[in-house]
Amino acid sequence: MGQAAVSQHDALLQTGAALPKGGFEFIFSVPSIHCGGCISKIERAVSTLPGVNSARVNLTLKRLRVVVGSLRDIIEVEETLTRIGFPATPIEHGDVSEADGDKKASSLLRAMGVAGFAAGNIMLLSVSVWSGADGPTRDLFHLISALIAIPVVIYSGQVFFRSALYALRGGRLNMDVPISLAVLLALGMSLFETLTGGADAYFDAAVTLLFFLLIGRYLDQHMRDRARKSVVSLSRLSAKGATRIEADGKLVYVPLDVIAPDMQLRVFPGDRIPVDGTILRGGSDLDRSLVTGESALVPAVAGDAVEAGTLNVTGSIDLLVTKTADQSFLSEVMKMLEAAENGRGGYVRIADRMASIYAPAVHLLALAAFIGWLIISGGDWHRALTIAIAVLIVTCPCAMGLAVPVVHVVGATRLFQNGILMRDGSALERLAEIDHVVFDKTGTLTMGDASVTSFAELSGRDRARIKTLASNSSHPASKAIAHMLKDAPDLGTDSVLEKPGYGVEASIDGTVMRLGRPDWVAEIAAPGDPASSETASQGHRLSFARSGARPVRFALEETMRSGAQDALSALQQQHISVEILSGDGAEPVQLMAQHLGIDTVSAGETPASKFARIKDLQAAGHKVLMVGDGINDAPSLAAGNASMAPASASDIGRQAADFVFTRDSLEAVPFAIGIARGAGRLVRGNFALAILYNCIAVPLAMAGYVTPLVAAIAMSASSIVVVGNSLRLLGTSGLRAHSDALVNTRPSSTGFTKPVGAKA
Repeated sequence: MGQAAVSQHDALLQTGAALPKGGFEFIFSVPSIHCGGCISKIERAVSTLPGVNSARVNLTLKRLRVVVGSLRDIIEVEETLTRIGFPATPIEHGDVSEADGDKKASSLLRAMGVAGFAAGNIMLLSVSVWSGADGPTRDLFHLISALIAIPVVIYSGQVFFRSALYALRGGRLNMDVPISLAVLLALGMSLFETLTGGADAYFDAAVTLLFFLLIGRYLDQHMRDRARKSVVSLSRLSAKGATRIEADGKLVYVPLDVIAPDMQLRVFPGDRIPVDGTILRGGSDLDRSLVTGESALVPAVAGDAVEAGTLNVTGSIDLLVTKTADQSFLSEVMKMLEAAENGRGGYVRIADRMASIYAPAVHLLALAAFIGWLIISGGDWHRALTIAIAVLIVTCPCAMGLAVPVVHVVGATRLFQNGILMRDGSALERLAEIDHVVFDKTGTLTMGDASVTSFAELSGRDRARIKTLASNSSHPASKAIAHMLKDAPDLGTDSVLEKPGYGVEASIDGTVMRLGRPDWVAEIAAPGDPASSETASQGHRLSFARSGARPVRFALEETMRSGAQDALSALQQQHISVEILSGDGAEPVQLMAQHLGIDTVSAGETPASKFARIKDLQAAGHKVLMVGDGINDAPSLAAGNASMAPASASDIGRQAADFVFTRDSLEAVPFAIGIARGAGRLVRGNFALAILYNCIAVPLAMAGYVTPLVAAIAMSASSIVVVGNSLRLLGTSGLRAHSDALVNTRPSSTGFTKPVGAKA
């Protein structure tokens, strides 16, 4: 026993993944999760354990993600899950197999088919009894119904009985406990009536209840499988390994988890790029539809960066690895999809609270109905028990339990289909409240692929110095300068410091040098040099200077992001105000604002001033959406009520954003807001439907006007109505045009003063 336990623990420890900032992450498959109450129970129990840093449940994937301080802490987590009635299995990171979901869906479908067939046959026998069959004929029909119902209840009710048993073993109540109790009571009472020659039996109610419950459970499973298929389809884009180029030129195949930065790989035509990297040698045409949504092939040559999951189509390329597989763009996208439901927004918290009080309340109502009718009827336990069973059935909270998660699953799926990834389920609720959008300019309103249009004459030494500084910056303007000076040598230095929002500083040849904002560069330039004012008037974007020398100025031109004007028009139609908050100079920012018709503009902003502006807007009562891409935008993205970033954003920018849009069109912004607002309306509608149903059905059931059969039909119908209402999000009006635009867009390549499709 001891050796078996040790072996089991060792297997558990091997599934953990070390985190860059310390600690270990484990993922458990918990198939018995099916409602908000399950989520609350698991997260409360696990989060309070010593050594546990965080515990989050994903309802769609039925998984628990736990971060612990040390490897030994995870053993108690597994034991706790078993103790509270949620047996779990540790799984490898990146394992998003469809097998479990497909198996469960098939099992539900079989159980539903058996229950439906049996319900139809028992109903035919019941009709004969209702039509006047009496005496031995009635008893025979009841006996035949019992012979059909008993094995069917045992088989088709397993999913509910097993869940209820786990819950009771863990000392808790879930929604399947009263369901199981209602079915078993109806079956037991009917069997007693049959064996004693009684006039009433409810085999039809017990089996029909299971049939309709299984319909609702299958629809819920089907919706979650649809959402999970998005993650599964992405996992299939991930290569299992790659061909490494050894120092002697020999080619060796290596597994994906062995690939590390600075390795050189060869990717052949027809293979997918295994990890993020930069092309060293060769050229090819790439299918980047994963990133851009465009099916057209994109040429790639030496020096170009490529993302994991991209398909190499025409030629062999040698790749320098820049990120490991678990840090690649594809891995990041998969993590965002998996995390889409992990948020705890207001609606989810409401549903969780209702789920936590549901089971005790239902049992108390049923008990009160039983005792009350026992007194009213003068001890008629048969009638009292029948009414108590009807109360148990009619108050099943399936409709309430489905009100939020189904809408969120449909919303996340709809966004993903249009190239928008949601990092947090609660962000959908926050996005629906937005009334003000703040745009960064470079890399957001524009594509971030600036080109240098004019600059002063440079000496050979200055060209090398500027190239060295520019090569150490991730800013699009610096990249443009580095590209212009690609033939100049890189002097190399370890003293480069990039200051977000300002530029790059380094000590080269013993002299401090800066490349960046003109006013910042002017601080070290020759005294009295009118760098800042002259640059602003002429529209220069960057300056370079050595300490005490005159600055060199660069003028750049940018490419406007496609769909920018249409996106702004759509935001105005949604009664949302817009402003630009940029760190660029006043001249280019004003030109952009005039072209797009934006009145509120702030230029020369630092990360701190952007953050302060968003806080001021929030203090004034606005709900702010920040749309940005750079490292300097990260504080603002985190400060906004909601935030979005393009897939081309910096790693830090993408991590700080609630939503990431993978296609080039800026129409992703109004489209996502439209989906969020539609989801909010549907969630409120679902709550209203569920509450209205209970307000009508519960009093009628307690008053004795609802039989168990009618209760089963009414309860199941309420769940189907809620699911059907949620599916309306798939065809929300007013969004189709934006959806089409997101699919059929491409960036302008002519500069922001005259983009493709621009309105004069």
